[in-house]
Amino acid sequence: MRRFGMVIAARPEKLEEYKRLHAEPWPGVLAALQAHHITNYSIFHSDGLLFAYFEYRGDDFAADMASIARDPVTQEWWKLTDQCQRQLSTAREGEWWTEMEQVFLME
Repeated sequence: MRRFGMVIAARPEKLEEYKRLHAEPWPGVLAALQAHHITNYSIFHSDGLLFAYFEYRGDDFAADMASIARDPVTQEWWKLTDQCQRQLSTAREGEWWTEMEQVFLME
């Protein structure tokens, strides 16, 4: 299992829309995540930033993420959610959410 922490900026004028969308996530989006080994997925907000945490329990993260990206339902969902976000200046090429370095874990 691999843990991920990611961060992105929330567009202030779209934050309530983002929260509303995630209060009732589309079943097809959730199914795609689950089918591709994503578990314990949470998104938090503070000070204009969105922080995501999830666990990946598969064997090929890149292939699973590419498959999710090809999913038509997920693509429609992203059209709504992406307009509520702003990529950080520290994002790597091809990265929308900026992956964070894990510096501590207590199990």
